[in-house]
Amino acid sequence: MDTKSPAFTAPVRASVERVTIPILVAISVSHLLNDLIQSLLPAIYPILKANFHLDFGQIGLLTLTFQLTASLLQPLVGIYTDKKPQPFSLVVGMGFTLVGLLTLSRAGSYPLLLLGAALVGMGSSVFHPESSRVARMASGGQHGLAQSVFQVGGNAGSALGPLLAAFIVVPFGQASIAWFSAVALLAMVILFNVGRWYQAKLVDLKAKPRAATTVSTLSRKRVAVSITILMLLVFSKNFYTASISSYFTFYLISKFQISVQAAQIHLFVFLGAVAAGTVIGGPIGDRIGRRYVIWISILGVLPFTLLLPYASLFWTTVLSVVIGLVLASAFSAILVYATELVPGRVGMIAGLFFGLSFGMGGLGAAVLGELADLTSIETVYKVVSFLPAIGLLTYFLPKIEKARA
Repeated sequence: MDTKSPAFTAPVRASVERVTIPILVAISVSHLLNDLIQSLLPAIYPILKANFHLDFGQIGLLTLTFQLTASLLQPLVGIYTDKKPQPFSLVVGMGFTLVGLLTLSRAGSYPLLLLGAALVGMGSSVFHPESSRVARMASGGQHGLAQSVFQVGGNAGSALGPLLAAFIVVPFGQASIAWFSAVALLAMVILFNVGRWYQAKLVDLKAKPRAATTVSTLSRKRVAVSITILMLLVFSKNFYTASISSYFTFYLISKFQISVQAAQIHLFVFLGAVAAGTVIGGPIGDRIGRRYVIWISILGVLPFTLLLPYASLFWTTVLSVVIGLVLASAFSAILVYATELVPGRVGMIAGLFFGLSFGMGGLGAAVLGELADLTSIETVYKVVSFLPAIGLLTYFLPKIEKARA
């Protein structure tokens, strides 16, 4: 059969156009709700610090617990689901997040706070690898665009979390975290319907003749080196981002003597810029190549991170927006670039890089918390300002777009 004839391709195109938009929107909204819940934890750190008399090291350990349960499990979930896709595992993962939320709302001791953080992390470990696969399946071949749509939901949720915490959790206290269980339940309903589409899609794919598997033209050694470089770039991005998501409110309160609510609004502005940057990265990568986007987003942010520790409140806000906008465009490009390096391993790559993101964020929070206790919160931002220089390693990534052409 001539698979390039109009008679063959027309129905396929129609099917893709019919299915892509609702599924991409559904999985992006689910990502928004998932990450909104997750972002409540760092947003309420000032409240927990006061209620439980925590130091910065204990704050960092909370983030580390959440991030490690997510980062260590995600690659394992991805490897398993590459072999045996689990359409309704997304609902189960959100169930873990729901239980974690309720635990955090009722916790009366530090160990229970750690348990709640761990449960939310477990929910994330199930959600991200499978939802990335769904986004790719619904992409219609525009993988960068699909990954950006998926990512922007998560970043929008991360931005909304601190804002909702400022106007709900701060006035009404720790117990009000339980109110967000309605968000988790809504996400479970959406994900159940996504799971039904995913299950039907798997049946449809099994019924069709198997397409030839794309094979990388690069040697195993070159692929391994490239994946290592990408992991170092993710380390740079997420270690720096951890300094903002976990400690930016403390930095603003300490340096500029603003209120907790005002500081959380500043954090919302930064995370909003991150969401906007995520939208940009994927489609641009589809057009000009992921490697160029990675260059610009990691290394290009260096001058702004170097200026941030010495800026006034106004310029701190401006710089944080620029940093969030530029730095966020990297992740979609890195993730799609990595899946092109290792074809057919979407779950494993998504789990590895999402897991690494969470792990580096958690490690960064713990290390930077200890550094803040030993020195000052201002010193933290002077130290991390040099991290984007790791972006120079992008030079050693292969130009896979040219290789394919």
